[in-house]
Amino acid sequence: MLYILADNQALTSLGVQSLCLRLEGAELRTVETKQQLIALLDRVGEAAVVLDFTLFDFKDVEELLMTAQRFRRVHWVLLSDELTDDFISRVSAEGSAFSLVSKQSDAYEVDQALRQAALHRRYVCHSMMEQLLSVPSRREAHTVALTKTETEILREIAQGRTTKEIAAERCSSFHTVNTHRKNIFRKLNISTAYEATRYALRAGLIDSAEYYI
Repeated sequence: MLYILADNQALTSLGVQSLCLRLEGAELRTVETKQQLIALLDRVGEAAVVLDFTLFDFKDVEELLMTAQRFRRVHWVLLSDELTDDFISRVSAEGSAFSLVSKQSDAYEVDQALRQAALHRRYVCHSMMEQLLSVPSRREAHTVALTKTETEILREIAQGRTTKEIAAERCSSFHTVNTHRKNIFRKLNISTAYEATRYALRAGLIDSAEYYI
């Protein structure tokens, strides 16, 4: 089985590569952009794609699902943190094409997801399964309460600024701004800058003329 690693985090990539290479008959390739991934899938047809959706350049879940429909012999192992309830629900409804694994999962769960992908079988790690099962109750309880700093950073994210740029402008550390970003995404139940921008537009935090994404 050909495994295609689409993850821009070096440490995660090394870990997944190590697990893949333990599998009998496994071949591994890496890609850095969506365009590279599509071009490779056009050539090989069948593969297992290990993808961090939150760090890769798919615009939204709709684009990912359309790509999955185009390449029906591809199994997608979504190895990501902070996926939204709606995202998990959508991909879970697509049958066996998607597996879901958190980057906080232990090596056993990641290994099982990779092995099941070769058989085109879905695997959902324990934490993702709990999140999926708790979607209705958390939707009912969800309220948005951003701090002043979080609102300011959300506006800057929506204006197209990176975490590094926001940190420099605010004279803050990258870690501090990244923590605010994670808290914002968690509170808003989103997982991408695109979704953050849509929220900011609906909430009137930015004007459409400031929309850069």
